[in-house]
Amino acid sequence: MSRRGRGLRVAVVGATGVVGQEFFRVLAQRAFPVAGLKALASERSAGGSVRWDGRSLPVEALDERALAGVDLALFSAGADVSRTFAPLAVEAGALVVDNSSAWRMNDDVPLVVPEVNAEDIARSEGIIANPNCSTIPLTIVLDALRREAGLERVLVATYQSASGAGRDLVLELEEQIRAVAAGRRPEASVYPHVLAHNVVPGGWPPARDGYNEEEMKIVNETRKILHAPRLRVGATCVRVPVPVAHSEAVLVETERALEPEAARELLGRTPGVVVLDGPGPDDYPTPAAVAGTDEVYVGRIRRDLSSDRGLLMWIVSDNLRKGAALNAVQVAERAVEMGVL
Repeated sequence: MSRRGRGLRVAVVGATGVVGQEFFRVLAQRAFPVAGLKALASERSAGGSVRWDGRSLPVEALDERALAGVDLALFSAGADVSRTFAPLAVEAGALVVDNSSAWRMNDDVPLVVPEVNAEDIARSEGIIANPNCSTIPLTIVLDALRREAGLERVLVATYQSASGAGRDLVLELEEQIRAVAAGRRPEASVYPHVLAHNVVPGGWPPARDGYNEEEMKIVNETRKILHAPRLRVGATCVRVPVPVAHSEAVLVETERALEPEAARELLGRTPGVVVLDGPGPDDYPTPAAVAGTDEVYVGRIRRDLSSDRGLLMWIVSDNLRKGAALNAVQVAERAVEMGVL
């Protein structure tokens, strides 16, 4: 009997983190075929519990023995953990879908957004990488535009929520907001600057030429997912005082001119995309409205006044769901459909 026929034995690695918690919700909501489920985390978190489908699930320490008998391992525990334990999970017979940056740019590892390049799943040798939380919604929109009018150049400025940096920054932001409201001076320890009442164009490790690691992830991952190694992409990443959901201001220059109304119609019929763009002047997506949803929302689609083939738009998506856990589970669903899992 195939693994699909009897249900899958699933492990969530990084079970107590914000994305790990979202994995459990997404698996239950989508009725993923789970025959058994393990919650794995560090020694420090072992002995606790997490909620799964209305009941409590014990948290076990991650080690090689804990991965035995697992069919699918969903990783969201950081790059170092993934580099160590993902190969061990594969050796034990599991398919790994990894949410860290550890494997994304490895030539032998598919980097997959199911709406864009699901066919790449077929060449997996045991590990499939889940892209960056800003890259996923961006590539869904770019792929639709590319198929219609080609792509020449992409410029993106992100407005990334605190949860993208983990639970500790969310908690720190909440405490900073309370401090400001009480007339106290807010303090920062998780992030290099106070995030409350602020906008921080940094906080990620530096990369070359004044860019940071997050900006280069968007550039390189977008090219890999779209199979467009020469696509001109520029990114500026900014952290904003929002708990959940990332936003992106995007300039797309297409090969052939595409009118805003045509872009709205095209994106409106793109799977996983919701166009919220008028007719009222306040009809556009915001992080507060989008948090907790699965779709990629697009609004403020308009002609770029500096280019006859340019479009400007605003993209918002829940970074914990489509930007992380949901995309990974959708990758696993497609792997099942394709017979890879």
